[in-house]
Amino acid sequence: MNDPWHSLRRYTQARIAQGRAGCALPTAALLDFQLAHAAARDAVQQPWDLETFGLSLQALGMETLQLQTAVSSRVDYLQRPDTGRCLAAESMQLLNQLERNPVDVVLIVSNGLSSTAVDKHGLPLLAEIVAAFQAAALTIGPICLLPNARVAVSDEIGTLLNARLVIIIIGERPGLSAADSLGAYLTYAPQAGNTDAERNCLSNIRPPEGLAYRAAAAKLVYLGTHALRLGYSGVALKDDMPVGLLD
Repeated sequence: MNDPWHSLRRYTQARIAQGRAGCALPTAALLDFQLAHAAARDAVQQPWDLETFGLSLQALGMETLQLQTAVSSRVDYLQRPDTGRCLAAESMQLLNQLERNPVDVVLIVSNGLSSTAVDKHGLPLLAEIVAAFQAAALTIGPICLLPNARVAVSDEIGTLLNARLVIIIIGERPGLSAADSLGAYLTYAPQAGNTDAERNCLSNIRPPEGLAYRAAAAKLVYLGTHALRLGYSGVALKDDMPVGLLD
C-alpha cells in the first residue's frame, strides 16, 4: 500500500514520512537527525574568521570597518542577548571620530547565531546587494563587520554613520533542516528605541534551498527605496513587490 505522505517529501525539507522501526525511527532517519543536530551546534559554536572575510571584501573593492559589540565571549553572547545589542566602547569611539557625510544605506554583517551561514553565503550576498543599491543610485557607507551582534545594534551604528537606512545581514538561529540561513533586517531612520515592529525582515537566504542572493538583493532595494520615499519601514511598509521583478 502506497503511503501518500512519501509523495509530499519532495516539496519540503521538514522531517515527514520518516517511517519507523517498531516504535522507533529507522536507523537512517535517526542518523540524519543526529547529523543535522551536530551541524546546528557547529553553526552556533564555530568562530567567524573575520580577518579573512574582511580581506575578501577589500579585494572586491568594498570599504570595511571592523567593530565589536559589548560581548565578552561566545558564551556571553548566547546567555546575555543584551550585550550583543550595543557596541563596545572602543568601537563607539571609533565611529564618533569618523568624519562621515550622510549616506543612504549602511550595511552591517554579523555571524549572529550561525557562523556557517555568513561564511557560506555572506560574500556573494553582499556583492549582489551592493550592486543592486548602486544601480538604484543610492550611496552606500562602509560595510561594518561585527561579530556576535544582535539586530538592534544596527540602530546605534546607523545613527553614528548618518545613515538614512540601515541593513544588518546576520546568521539566523539554525534549525534541524537549515544550519546555514541568513537573515536581513532593514530599518529606516535608525535610532535608539526602535522596535522590531519598525524593521522589515528577509529570512532563509540560502540558495539553492532558500531565497537566492539576487532575489534577496532586489527585494531589499525595493523595500529600501520605498522606505526612503515614504519615510517609514516595518509593519507599515507593505511588501507589494510584483513577482515579476524577482526574475
